[in-house]
Amino acid sequence: IGDVLQAQGDGAGAERAYRDGLSIAERLAASDPTNAGWQRDLSVSWDKIGNVLQVQGDGAGAERAYRDGFAIRERLAALDPTNAEWQRDLSLSWNKIGDVLKAQGDGAGAERAYRDGLAIRERLAASDPTNAEWQRDLSISWEKIGNVLQAQGDGAGAERAYRDGLAIRERLAALDPTNAEWQRDLSVSWNKIGDVLESQGDGAGAERAYRDGLSIAERLAASDPTNAGWQRDLSVSWDKVGNVLQAQGDGAGAERAYLDGLAIRERLAASDPTNAGWQRDLSVSWNKIGNVLQAQGDGAGAERAYLDGLAIRERLAASDPTNAGWQRDLSVSYTRLATIALVAGDLSSALAHLKANLAIAQRLAALDPTNAEWQADLETSKKSIAMVRAEIEAAA
Repeated sequence: IGDVLQAQGDGAGAERAYRDGLSIAERLAASDPTNAGWQRDLSVSWDKIGNVLQVQGDGAGAERAYRDGFAIRERLAALDPTNAEWQRDLSLSWNKIGDVLKAQGDGAGAERAYRDGLAIRERLAASDPTNAEWQRDLSISWEKIGNVLQAQGDGAGAERAYRDGLAIRERLAALDPTNAEWQRDLSVSWNKIGDVLESQGDGAGAERAYRDGLSIAERLAASDPTNAGWQRDLSVSWDKVGNVLQAQGDGAGAERAYLDGLAIRERLAASDPTNAGWQRDLSVSWNKIGNVLQAQGDGAGAERAYLDGLAIRERLAASDPTNAGWQRDLSVSYTRLATIALVAGDLSSALAHLKANLAIAQRLAALDPTNAEWQADLETSKKSIAMVRAEIEAAA
């Protein structure tokens, strides 16, 4: 029941169901501490509670739940080091703890947890190289380590980790080209490598990596046009190719890539207007197209693109005023439009857009005075308004 409720977005209901299951698992485990099956069941219950708390933004609660499950799994793994299932369970706990630590900004702690999980998975994978599940697990560990190293600014270390995972995924994908999950994993690895190469200034290398991922994403999307996840993956790949082309000064190529991604996102958004994630994706595509058109000197085209994105973001922001991400998206759209108006010499329109942006910046800054990014947004917004007002006065 908890799984169903969580899938339906009812986190509170899912948590209640999981806790009801937990209370039963605790009684059984306490009644016979030697029953390994009941002990393992209890660890799974803690995992599920941790998962739902993590989704609800309660990182501290999620960490406590994951560590309660970890303690049980650590005992089981120590009890029988030859039990592969228990060893794998323990590696999963390390990954979950790493995820929650990473989300809380503790990169060093997350890396330690991921490496503890990696050590277990390396042993399992080495013990049976024919076990595809264990090989895939190992590739996931390398990816997680790459992610946390990249976030900590260690691009070289991240690239090494991603390439270690890539090598595994290439072998799996070659082993069974019909396995869509393994093919998708491989495309993700190429995208990760592209990201790290792009951050290191290797645009040509990033583009090659992104196009390798794109070719896989295209095959998957073509194999099942009804699979929305694969269609979205393809749109993301087009975005990444567009980004790197834009950074290399190929505006025309970037625009084509962004338009290819836009076409997919328009279809997805039209297929389910209630899917907020797809609506936001579409607004991102419009903004990217606006950016590339502006860079090419097409202010009118850029404005039209930004306005298309703005319309979506206004609807999303109005549908949930408490969603800070959507509010900030909206402020970005207003800023883009203000820039277009300034370039065109339309100071009154620029001022109107900046005032709309300021109103959002003020709300966000008041919402969390400790959020440095939002505080900086507020100061930038105030300075921009002051600048435009000064220009208006000077022109009067």
